[in-house]
Amino acid sequence: MGIGYKELAAALRRAIEAGEYPPETTLPKQRELAESYDVNVGTVRKAVADLEAEGLVTPIRRRGTVVRSQPPMKRLGAERYAKSKWKFGNLVAFGADREASGHEWKPSDQTNTVKKVEADAETAEALTIETGAPVYERSRLVKEKDKPTHTLTSYYRPEDVEGTPLVDASAGPAGRGGGFTVLTLQGLEPDHITETVHARMPTPEEVTELELPAGEPVMILKRSTYTEAGRPVEFARGVHAASRFAWSYTFTIPD
Repeated sequence: MGIGYKELAAALRRAIEAGEYPPETTLPKQRELAESYDVNVGTVRKAVADLEAEGLVTPIRRRGTVVRSQPPMKRLGAERYAKSKWKFGNLVAFGADREASGHEWKPSDQTNTVKKVEADAETAEALTIETGAPVYERSRLVKEKDKPTHTLTSYYRPEDVEGTPLVDASAGPAGRGGGFTVLTLQGLEPDHITETVHARMPTPEEVTELELPAGEPVMILKRSTYTEAGRPVEFARGVHAASRFAWSYTFTIPD
């Protein structure tokens, strides 16, 4: 008597974790799996759907069911913003994540779109300006090996960034050390940051832009950056494919 789809999903999961089906390879065709495990194709279909919902596999047209890359990239916490990286080196935040994960990166992994827009209520509150006031919006799409990993959109007061590399839409970070170095040269050195993170299901536009498989959530990052005097100099929103990152934080326990 054949096994149920839950048992089949568990067997395939163990095979993936054991390396029998390496990342970016395809599982056998559903008919072949049905014959191997003595089940019907409907059972295989349900088992594969379970693995897809877990983010272990994804169906790709004309290729089949592809095993997704594991483990996800490490996304550093406070350490990704260390001044030793951007102020005294040339390592921007997404590059710090890649290096911490042992992954290669290049500046052109980030593309930029820059435009002047009206601040929405959340952005206005973060930058302590009036709703509807003009702000520069710098939207980045970051890829790894041509696969989108996340977007990050920053907002700045025009007087802070006018004429700087932060309003240049060329691919890559905003010059050596990225945006934090640009702000420092403007006399607005970043000193402290407040971040919030939460998960939700993606919008249809996010599914397309990040090439997300069915059922995958996204992690939403909101970041406010301040000078030592407490003046806000940047507000950012990020959308991260949940399965492509492991969030890691190291910090001193407060008294």
